[in-house]
Amino acid sequence: MRKLILGIGGMTNGGKTTLSKSLQELLQNSCVISQDNFFKDDSVVPADVNGFKQYDTLDALHMDKMMADIGLWQEDPQSFMTSRGHAVKSTASELSSVFILIVEGFLIFNHGPLNSLINKRYFLQIPYETCKERRSSRVYVPPDPPGYFDGYVWPMYLKNRKVMEETVNDMGTVIFEHSISTVTSVTFLNCGELCE
Repeated sequence: MRKLILGIGGMTNGGKTTLSKSLQELLQNSCVISQDNFFKDDSVVPADVNGFKQYDTLDALHMDKMMADIGLWQEDPQSFMTSRGHAVKSTASELSSVFILIVEGFLIFNHGPLNSLINKRYFLQIPYETCKERRSSRVYVPPDPPGYFDGYVWPMYLKNRKVMEETVNDMGTVIFEHSISTVTSVTFLNCGELCE
């Protein structure tokens, strides 16, 4: 049995979840772990000097719990998938089975222990204007306060991306002008390449 961890990182509202779900539908024996599912409770997330909650840091995430889930997948991908309701397709030879974990999130490459586990890395980018428009159209709990995108989210994205670029050098970067579709996901990622 082969195991592959695919990392899909990128900016807020950049298409990470959409692409990850499309890939999961396309790739046999794959499942997704999303970093967004590991945010700490709002009550423990500190605010900066402007009163903006500091969600765009690793300290705002339960990375220990995320790593524990990834560890469970690594120990037994088949059990991990079936325990979460995902279908597992057997091959004639168990040795030729390939299991793929798609880890997606905005800071996955900034967390050293997680980054070291990832076999293939892709970073998604969209233009500033598209990102801001998408962010303003989504409903967050708690809601983004006025000025949050320009005063906190975008500057933190630039800061986190700079740190990532200084530490990660085997990254595929994909820039989308507007949206990601299943067709785009197929042309951007050759599914056969993933299992090489």
